[in-house]
Amino acid sequence: MAVWDDVLSDRDRQIFAAAGWGRRAGFGKRPAVMIIDVNYNFCGDKREPILESIKRWHFSCGERAWDGIDAIRKILAVARRKRLPVFYTTNPRREDGFDLGVWTLKGTRSDEEVDVMGHKGNEIVAEVAPEQGDVFIEKRKPSAFFGTPLMSYLTNAGADSLILTGTTTSGCVRATAVDALSYDLRVTIPEEAVFDRGELSHKISLFDLHMKYVDVTDLAEVLRHLESLEAGLFDERYPPAARAASVIAR
Repeated sequence: MAVWDDVLSDRDRQIFAAAGWGRRAGFGKRPAVMIIDVNYNFCGDKREPILESIKRWHFSCGERAWDGIDAIRKILAVARRKRLPVFYTTNPRREDGFDLGVWTLKGTRSDEEVDVMGHKGNEIVAEVAPEQGDVFIEKRKPSAFFGTPLMSYLTNAGADSLILTGTTTSGCVRATAVDALSYDLRVTIPEEAVFDRGELSHKISLFDLHMKYVDVTDLAEVLRHLESLEAGLFDERYPPAARAASVIAR
């Protein structure tokens, strides 16, 4: 049962099936792992109900974020053993919000300091924190590709696909997934490893992404695929953690 089955109308189900949408594209041969905005702003600093968490972290996705973090930890464990490229994003802003532009107009609490540069809110949560050799991207808009060197980094590493995780499903994850498709990258999203503050937006965004743009699957299938990969696929083009220090020193 897909995560969106309980909110999808019979009419829409019939239309998408009749039109032939939703075929699986399949995994790529050289996947990079991407972790979108899993910072304290979007997760809070502990597992607690979302209505409690947003009192202090107004962007928080509450307890659903911590379920996602558990899934991401499992993906990272395999990815690091296989020495796959791991990319992180976060989105700090200037104190005056100029760099986010009209995005700041959509929230009544956008002038709070939690997402200002240097605030803990922008830090990736400790449970899935970057390690030496990982790549860190700062972005100012929803997509990890917009105005960043991400695509050039993926090209340089020789990646042909993404395992996409993080938050929010309907916002930055969706925007990144669509841009990845536009660059002809295959994208797989394990449903348990992405999260949103809205249940409906999470489910419908995944439905729409799966029908038209990427593959949405489950954590178990992604872990099986990663386990099947030969270790060291990227060793010649991307510095794994064991070699990062010597590469940086040169």
